[in-house]
Amino acid sequence: MDPSGWERYCYDPVLRWNPEVEDYFIKAYGPDHFARISKALTRPSSYSCIRVNTVKTTSDAVIEKLTKILNDSEDGLKLVQSDGSSPISKCQIPGLEYVVFVNGSGPHRIEYESGLENPPKEVLVSRKCAEAVLRGAQVYVPGVLACTAHVEKGDAVAVCVAMEQPGDEGDWSVNMTRGTTLQGLPTDPFYCERSGLYIGMGTTMLSRAGMFRVPHGIAVDLSNRVFRLPSFHNVLEGEIFLQNLPSIVAAHALDPQKGERILDMCAAPGGKTTAIAILMKDEGEIVAADRSHNKVLDVQKLSAEMGLTCITTYKLDALKSVCLPNTLNDSTASVNGENSVLLTSHSELSPNEEMASDASKRSEAGKLREEKASTEQLNGGDNVSQADIRKNKGRLKNGRGRTQCQGGRAGKSQGFPPNSFDRVLLDAPCSALGLRPRLFAGLETVISLRNHGRYQRKMLDQAVQLVRVGGILVYSTCTINPSENEAVVRYALDKYKFLSLAPQHPRIGGPGLVGRWEFPDGYIEEWLKPGEEEMVQKFDPSSELDTIGFFIAKFSVGSKD
Repeated sequence: MDPSGWERYCYDPVLRWNPEVEDYFIKAYGPDHFARISKALTRPSSYSCIRVNTVKTTSDAVIEKLTKILNDSEDGLKLVQSDGSSPISKCQIPGLEYVVFVNGSGPHRIEYESGLENPPKEVLVSRKCAEAVLRGAQVYVPGVLACTAHVEKGDAVAVCVAMEQPGDEGDWSVNMTRGTTLQGLPTDPFYCERSGLYIGMGTTMLSRAGMFRVPHGIAVDLSNRVFRLPSFHNVLEGEIFLQNLPSIVAAHALDPQKGERILDMCAAPGGKTTAIAILMKDEGEIVAADRSHNKVLDVQKLSAEMGLTCITTYKLDALKSVCLPNTLNDSTASVNGENSVLLTSHSELSPNEEMASDASKRSEAGKLREEKASTEQLNGGDNVSQADIRKNKGRLKNGRGRTQCQGGRAGKSQGFPPNSFDRVLLDAPCSALGLRPRLFAGLETVISLRNHGRYQRKMLDQAVQLVRVGGILVYSTCTINPSENEAVVRYALDKYKFLSLAPQHPRIGGPGLVGRWEFPDGYIEEWLKPGEEEMVQKFDPSSELDTIGFFIAKFSVGSKD
């Protein structure tokens, strides 16, 4: 292929930011450092980080099993690196010996066959699909947006990414109808924009017609990838958990002890919750809460797979975590967990027992009444809103939800009394601007970045009340945004004088940001003060650790008088 062909058929994305957001980050990190961060965010980490469930197995046993699995796989992952060593190794950081690394490789230069004069057949995928593919996934049918004409099963195709483009009103969208035909010519939609966004060559598992007809399945078997990372989907379930290194470190920063009562305020999908349980040797009580019913079920499922019994899950909005004294009554869970009528948990029942129990409580007459009510609402009976009618149409069309289908139940909570927990982890919902690979960041504005921080401060207000005197509070995010990191720490230290930053072990992240920033509207955002920066951990995606962007702050709780 001629040099101009390499410029097009390659992987060299540029992360696009809102101009004001870019100025803000350049002020925080400096222009050169932020440029390195932006480039690192567009690429996956060069290795997969695996946390071993030491309740069930050992890291040596897992390494032996993974070596055999990868030896027998058809992914083409080399089990001997260029220096002669194995790509699978134990983490050498003290205290993290149960963590296993599996090295990948990339970026690789891919041969895209014919070049510009006779371009390869192409499959255009969504950005989210491409980000998953860069982490080792296959190209699945729902992620395919467009395809070259006359593609048949077994054809070799180049896979490229459809990126959001700016609209006339400042919005961003792909603005492409799914099923669009590509000609490989400059007249194609986003022909120029796709330059430098090719992620590999593969073989189609379906024809063009099949890709846009079937609802699921693999569309392209991507055998020649820009980044080669093994997939661990359904591999050693219950024995291992794929987790980013900083997330594991956050669980260690909490330093959970056997027999303690611990709250994970935003627990889903359960990675940190189960990491804490394993560090406690499954002895004690972990309350895992999340506002999403389905996500609570995910935490339950993961806990069961790992054989952990000390985790109790509840559906609870983190902004309503504190139960005020005047709402406490005999039915509310006590601090010691003796009464749990309101905090219903189904952890003692197996899924089959729950389904049998639910079925026995629902009679045929009840089913008929439900069907009759649904029919009346669907037909617009008395006192039925249009919203209810649309909702019931959706239920009839989509079938029963996960609760009825799986027999799952998420115990509900009205919150917990103040000083209920020895330790609290607030891994706050955030802008996620540290996750990798990330191919688009244009939606965030300086206003949205500040709003994220305001939301997190409200959750922190709840967390502070729930930790007992002498306890520990750990706050973490997966973003590089100072408004959600250093500014939240500054807020906590200034508002709650009984909080103080505590040392973290292990400490492998870098220092936080010191200083302040004045926004164009005059708002001044305070960050850390000199001397505080070494008490937090900030993981830089462009550093040698090659992790996601992440932030951890650990607080000791003094007397609240």
